[in-house]
Amino acid sequence: MVSTLPVSIIADELARLRAANPLVHLLTNEVVQEITANVLLAIGAAPAMIVAEEEASIFASISGALLVNVGTLYPARLTVMQQAVAAANKAGVPWTLDPVAVGVLDYRTQACREFLASTPAAIRGNASEILALAGFAGAGRGVDTTAGSDSAVAAAEQLAQSTGAIVAVTGETDFITDGKTTWATPWGNPIMTRVVGTGCALSALVAAFTAQAPNRLNAVAAACAVAGMCGQRAAASSHGPGSFKVDYLDALYQINPDNLREQAA
Repeated sequence: MVSTLPVSIIADELARLRAANPLVHLLTNEVVQEITANVLLAIGAAPAMIVAEEEASIFASISGALLVNVGTLYPARLTVMQQAVAAANKAGVPWTLDPVAVGVLDYRTQACREFLASTPAAIRGNASEILALAGFAGAGRGVDTTAGSDSAVAAAEQLAQSTGAIVAVTGETDFITDGKTTWATPWGNPIMTRVVGTGCALSALVAAFTAQAPNRLNAVAAACAVAGMCGQRAAASSHGPGSFKVDYLDALYQINPDNLREQAA
């Protein structure tokens, strides 16, 4: 059964994140580093991008959370990611996998399937990526999906059950599941797909919200909800992709747990 995430949970998770100000280690897509860092700063987390093989595993072990995004994957970066994941697991640091374009290209698909054995705390992808990662036939075109998020709910639930991760399949409506309970976050706006990096930055938000989270399902769902709500607000005030990006960062900075609680009352 799928239920809409209560706004009260979003408020509580946002307040928890801002109180913690988690340090998030981002091994992310080189195309999206700037927007990813700014999104985390705006919401109240602390981003860092340590990519040297000599440093990444050490830094992963002292971070609050780790993101592994395979958008611009190559052998040296994969080695660093593998070492960082191993160090994070040893230190009990939750890590999030963003399987960009899995199912389209064999190299990254194999790498991400191997990562599944390393107990990610969360997996965030579009419908095509989640379908492919779960072993179903995907429908991707590069980093984009040609499948609706609702078509991948069963695959997300299966993937969550087999890996122990919280799986978020994002699209017009986001679905977030632990394999038993599934939340829907029906917020957002299509213009978000016209600004590079909003999806990758969402994965960074997911990682940030998992830091010290007592309930990872609620944490990941709240990350998706906050991104969607702020996307809606920015879409209403902006005039196109350029002004949307600025307004989106402002909305992330301005979203307030107390106002959300008033909305929920």
